[in-house]
Amino acid sequence: MASINYRIRRGKSDWCSIYIRFKLDSQNDFEAKTGLECPKDRWSISKQEVLPTTELNHKEVNKKLAELQSYIRNEYESTKISEATIKINNQWLKLKVGLFFNSQDIAIEEKQKLFFTNFADTFIIESVTRRGKDGNLIKPRTIQDYKTTLSKIIEFENFYNIKLKISEIDLEFHRKFTAYIEQKNVVKSNTIGGYISIIKLICNDAKRQGLDVSNELYTREFYKPKNKTNDIYLKEHEINTIFEFNFKTDFLDNARDWFIIGLRTGLRISDFLKLTKENLEDGFIFKTTLKTDFPVIIPIHEQVEKILNKRNGEFPRMISDQNFNKYIKIIAEKVGLTEVVEGARKKKIEIEENGKKKKLYRKIDGKYPKFELVSSHICRRSFATNLYGKLDTMTIMKITGHATEKQFLSYIKITPKEYAEKLKALWEKQKILI
Repeated sequence: MASINYRIRRGKSDWCSIYIRFKLDSQNDFEAKTGLECPKDRWSISKQEVLPTTELNHKEVNKKLAELQSYIRNEYESTKISEATIKINNQWLKLKVGLFFNSQDIAIEEKQKLFFTNFADTFIIESVTRRGKDGNLIKPRTIQDYKTTLSKIIEFENFYNIKLKISEIDLEFHRKFTAYIEQKNVVKSNTIGGYISIIKLICNDAKRQGLDVSNELYTREFYKPKNKTNDIYLKEHEINTIFEFNFKTDFLDNARDWFIIGLRTGLRISDFLKLTKENLEDGFIFKTTLKTDFPVIIPIHEQVEKILNKRNGEFPRMISDQNFNKYIKIIAEKVGLTEVVEGARKKKIEIEENGKKKKLYRKIDGKYPKFELVSSHICRRSFATNLYGKLDTMTIMKITGHATEKQFLSYIKITPKEYAEKLKALWEKQKILI
């Protein structure tokens, strides 16, 4: 049976700090500072109280100690009937003691324990100094994703005029939230799936802290929506056409050279546009990627080597992400990538929000000239797709910096027809050999 008692710890002064000890069994023995003190030699171990003294209001202190003891016992008993598995540890005891003594903060603390947005807000603040499984600090971009998800929850609450409890993140919430985001924000399933993933992450942290979380969160029905992306890639002959094309304007020639570097390194735009001479060594490009902090080594492709030689060993002139995306569409059109293909491109749409019309840019599936679908991410996608099947997957992953094969395979954009054409070509080759 759980026992609760007090002990004192003597400091350098004539006063002693009073600690509460909460013992469940020999393996679970916890202690927390109460913040109360008593004069040295005025504590009774047997009576568990401060002895009469003129140096403080001992009756008031003893009353507080009795109330705290009762409070802790009641809080512990309530955990036994809670649906959630609440871990009793030093952190739990310190939280309860803090709630008992600091009445000014009780409302804040209770809201954090009860309401999802309050808990999520604290979760995000603490994420700035939190480290992931790899031991590295959480990336600013990831924290921004947390903030975006929280803003969507707040929008949802305002729309329905509700305040969600952590325990109310259940299947009913999942159904209404996904429908709301899809209709009001006009976003695709993958985006909604990202929000759901972060919501589950925050709820899991709440559960680890012993808070009440719905069991429905862990059912198959609380899924992350997904949609098949309709992305394109550039084939080898298209890349070669871009490389060989004679652009008469300097800004397009400069952008084309960066485009080829992106296509032949498989790096993200945030990495390849920052390459300098310092990243070159003995025929290789060395780069620690910005997003994953992962070091990659890439052999210099002959086309990249020609670009460097053309510029006296230097990379092309610096260019912004925005201009790069703008210019490579012009480049793709000029070299003749006008074939109409299936894909998704951003279009301006109009929605109504709170009685007011609002303009948004969203990716819309359809059939478009190929050059309209060209963006910076086609570099990494084309690199992975063109090498797939020619090199073993692990080798390509070491160059692209993908942590898992699942992540890598999401970049492979070979169509079923292209696979069939490869098989047909193999059979034709075998016929010739026979």
